[in-house]
Amino acid sequence: MNDQAIEQEIQVKGLSAPRVTPEDLKANIVGEYFFTAADGVQAAFNSQDELTRLTGAHGELALLIFCVLVLRNGFTVTGESACASPENFDAEIGRKIARQNAEQKVWPLMGYALKQQLHEAK
Repeated sequence: MNDQAIEQEIQVKGLSAPRVTPEDLKANIVGEYFFTAADGVQAAFNSQDELTRLTGAHGELALLIFCVLVLRNGFTVTGESACASPENFDAEIGRKIARQNAEQKVWPLMGYALKQQLHEAK
């Protein structure tokens, strides 16, 4: 069951107390960045990492995609996706999975913030 299906079920059941919605989550994201582990290693080549410069990068690093989400308050969360079989690698699918994994980390953060807000309102 995805986030939208859960939200629809909540609405059908008439549950209307304060909660974090998928729309709230999306509105809280002000930036998204994608890169592969290979991109990170390439940046290390240009830094002072002598070992990386000498040994080179493993090709498999191109199969690991990271997503960094920047939230409205400046906090960042990450998600990742890794492909076991290079023949199945699809960058677009990898980015979608990495973003979804990052979004799953935002839910508890926003839930905590809402709970704190409700607590302080008492």
